[in-house]
Amino acid sequence: MTSTKYTRRLPVELHQRLLSFCVSSSVEQLTVLTSAVLRETLPPSGPEQIYTLHDYSPLTSQRNTAPSGPEEIYTLHDHSPLTSHTAALVLSQAGSKEDLSALSSLLLRSLDGRPAGILSHLHTLPLLNSIITYCPESLTEDHVTLLSKRLVDWLRYASVQQGGVASSGGFFTGPRIRQPGPVVELDGCVCGDFFTVLCVSQAFSDDQWMNLYSFSLLRHWLITYHNVTDGNNSTDADDRSEVDGSVVSMVSATSSSSRLLPPKERLREKSFEYCQRLIEQSDRKALKRTDTELQKACLVEAVCILDGVCVEDAGCVYRAFPCVKSLFGRLNSDLSCSRVLLPIAQFYLNHGEAAAVDSECVWRCVFGVLPAECFNDPYLAHETLSFIRANQLQLHSSVPLYSHYFPNLLKFLAWDSPGLVSDYVDVLPSLITAGTAVELLHSLLDLPCLTAALTLQLRSACFPVSEPGGRGLSSLEAFRSPAHRGLFLFLLRGEAGSGDTMDRLSVLHDLLMEAADWSRVIQSAQSVPVLLHVYFNTVTTVSDERLLAQLVLVLLERSSLLLNIPRYTAEIHRVFSHHLLKLCKLHPSLVVDQSRELLEFAGTTTNINSKEDLYTHVVWVLGEYLSVSFDSRCSVDLVTSCFETLEAVLFEITSSGSPSPRVVTSLLSALAKLASRSHDLIPRVSLFLSKLRNGAVSWCGSEEDVVAVVTRGEELWSLLKLPSVALSVLTPPPLTTSPRWHGDANAALPPRLRTLTGLTHAKI
Repeated sequence: MTSTKYTRRLPVELHQRLLSFCVSSSVEQLTVLTSAVLRETLPPSGPEQIYTLHDYSPLTSQRNTAPSGPEEIYTLHDHSPLTSHTAALVLSQAGSKEDLSALSSLLLRSLDGRPAGILSHLHTLPLLNSIITYCPESLTEDHVTLLSKRLVDWLRYASVQQGGVASSGGFFTGPRIRQPGPVVELDGCVCGDFFTVLCVSQAFSDDQWMNLYSFSLLRHWLITYHNVTDGNNSTDADDRSEVDGSVVSMVSATSSSSRLLPPKERLREKSFEYCQRLIEQSDRKALKRTDTELQKACLVEAVCILDGVCVEDAGCVYRAFPCVKSLFGRLNSDLSCSRVLLPIAQFYLNHGEAAAVDSECVWRCVFGVLPAECFNDPYLAHETLSFIRANQLQLHSSVPLYSHYFPNLLKFLAWDSPGLVSDYVDVLPSLITAGTAVELLHSLLDLPCLTAALTLQLRSACFPVSEPGGRGLSSLEAFRSPAHRGLFLFLLRGEAGSGDTMDRLSVLHDLLMEAADWSRVIQSAQSVPVLLHVYFNTVTTVSDERLLAQLVLVLLERSSLLLNIPRYTAEIHRVFSHHLLKLCKLHPSLVVDQSRELLEFAGTTTNINSKEDLYTHVVWVLGEYLSVSFDSRCSVDLVTSCFETLEAVLFEITSSGSPSPRVVTSLLSALAKLASRSHDLIPRVSLFLSKLRNGAVSWCGSEEDVVAVVTRGEELWSLLKLPSVALSVLTPPPLTTSPRWHGDANAALPPRLRTLTGLTHAKI
């Protein structure tokens, strides 16, 4: 079927023929094809039409005549066998919760052996899984009880004898059946306990197949019936013991009373036993490599099921922890089993505090060892970030060292930025604390360098110096050089706390110059501006004013210390400019606190050419917030010092080059604002503004630039002729800045300003 925005509907005759083939054809391939086509199309008479199961569904029991019209119901009659394909057709076009509930009842009756021959058990469980996935509320308490009983039987009491295997009869004409032997473990030993998914057989019997199917469904089912019970507000007063479930679990573990438990409690107990047996079986040496991978997959599922069982019954925690702890001790040094360690970490996170177990070794492995050694494993990266996203609040409160592992966690991002940047948008806020904020900012800015270092680390390991592939890159030689080893070790550190940044950062950038055009490094650089926005939006909520003052210094310092990647520096400066304004608006006293550094930055004319965007914003915050109305510490001497610095820059750039009109107008505005707060400075700025009015703008490159600069100069000159007016307009009190009346076209102040300007021009 083609993908289209239009409704897909087949002609009535064709639709009827396909439905007939789907229901009655003995050719399985034809049934599969027709069922797939019908599932992708609407019934011919209208979208209200549905399929149902005649004589098995209560939906049709009230209708004895053939329906017609737009709400016609296509019926799969009882003389037609209900295959998995026809049932899937009914499932795909069920019209309501009642339809699904009816289908669930039919499927569960087939599981219970009534009526016989309708649908194979092997096909029933996948259909039930689909129902509980998309509409779990369609299950009733009776459905939950019935399936729980059947799952217990299949999980715990499957045969331990191999299924019948037909063999050639040799010179006899007919086949003969070999006597089935016992199933074996993955290491070849005879199975000494009940059958599980990790048992090996030449042929499986039906109950063994159902054992495998049941295990694949088990975790989903445990979650679902727990939600169904909660959602329906049903109580298990008749099924539960009066004692707490944890006590029931501990008693059932040491006696045969588990058969007396209610069905759901019994399923929980048998699930616990099944998972413990899987963990024991995983310690066996598999004879085939594929079986080794199967062991790992089953361990992931087993630990997740144990976690779910312990969440529902806290008493199981004390029985499960020795097993899970032993499993962690066995696997924590085996990197090939890294996918199993995250479910173990989830178990420790959920139950470690209740069991009073020390979990630090687990977090050092999950956040320390795994990202450092397996940063290039996309599966592990995805699973680790999914784990963090699902448990951010709990990690922040229960794992004190979590945020200190951010240098390691950033390695996943550095290696695969395009695929993981959306995850880090969610994860990054949880890594920002007052203790890690400054170092984390440096690390984000150095993310392209980290990407290059990880690439060199892999290349150095894969291509020794003696091989041709291990030579030829100057950056690789630098990576191996003892003289520069410290720089790369700092980049590749696993934990925070060894310093915010390095002293020889410019040296590192020179060493990695050839990495600036590597595709992986460029992709890493493209993700940094996005994460910086997230960082600054979060850091203001966790930092005090002292820490924010440090961040302002980092912005000014790191604006010159960035890896030279095309467009990267300009993007970072744009982000810095945006958030510098936000920080100063939120805490205007930052300008006074960092006035010396800001003035030093603004007084360096070389910053104008290389950092124009950031420079104009620094000039703007100096002119806007260096005022006694924002900070009582702002003295006349400080205002005068700032004025003289900006004045010197303005004279220098207008007399020795072709400055940007944007820089000139921002300097003029800042000087006018400062002069309005110290009237002794007004004549000095008025002198320059009068020269602009007389046409002394030969340094402008175009007519548009001349108009922009002269217009701004005339506006400021007109205001400064009336100092009291200039002060109220250029430095308005907070009452008038919110809302900004002078910028509102519907307010009276803008017309008054224009009138005032016209009057001053007329007097001249």
